Amino acid sequence: MKPLSECRLYTFIDTSYLEGRDPAVVAKELCDGGSDIIQLRAKDMTSDEVRRLFDKVFPVTERFGVPLVINDFRKLALECGASYCHLGREDFFGAGFRHVSEVIPESRPDFKIGLSSRSPEEAIPAIEAGAAYLGVGPVFKTATKPGSSPVTTEYVKWAAANISIPWFAIGGITPDNIGEVIEAGATRVAVVSAILKAPDIARACNNFKQRLISH
Repeated sequence: MKPLSECRLYTFIDTSYLEGRDPAVVAKELCDGGSDIIQLRAKDMTSDEVRRLFDKVFPVTERFGVPLVINDFRKLALECGASYCHLGREDFFGAGFRHVSEVIPESRPDFKIGLSSRSPEEAIPAIEAGAAYLGVGPVFKTATKPGSSPVTTEYVKWAAANISIPWFAIGGITPDNIGEVIEAGATRVAVVSAILKAPDIARACNNFKQRLISH
C-alpha cells in the first residue's frame, strides 16, 4: 500500500457525482489516472449502504495498492479494514475526542485518521490530536461544501510554512486554478468535482498529477 508521504493526488468516489456509474469502474479510472489515495464519500447513505459500496470498491483500490479512506463512518472503517477514516471537526472534536488514540483500537495500530481544517486555529489542535494528515480548505468556492466560505490561498501559504505532517489543499481546485495553489506552496491536492465531472476521469486525474509532479 502506498505510504501517505508519497501521496500527492487525493481523489474521491463521491455518491453525489456518480450519476448512476458503477463505483468499481470509477475506482479503476481514478487508479488508472494516477490517484494516490481515494476517499469514499457518501453523505446520503446509511452505514450498511456504505459497506456495500466499500465491498465493490476495495478490491479495485487494493489491487492498485491505493489506500482507501472512508469519510465519516469511523466504526465502519475499522470493521471493514479501511486504511483511513476522514472526519470533520464536528465529528471528531465535536464528538468529544481530543486525540486519535481515543478512536484507534490496539488491534488496528495501522488505522489512521485524517482531519479537516479551515484555519491555523483549527490546524494546530488537529495536528496535536495526532491526525495522520490534514485537509486544508476549501481554498475556493465549491458546490461540495456549499455553506463554507473559501479560506483562499492565504491559508495554503500558512500551511506550507507551518504544517509538517502531510496536508492536502482542497476545495474548488480545477485545472485553471491549480497553478495558484501550487504557487502558494501546496504539493498535495484533493479534487472532487473537477475529476468526477470530467468526460474522461483517468485523463483528468493524470492532468492533475502531472501538474503536481512537475513542480
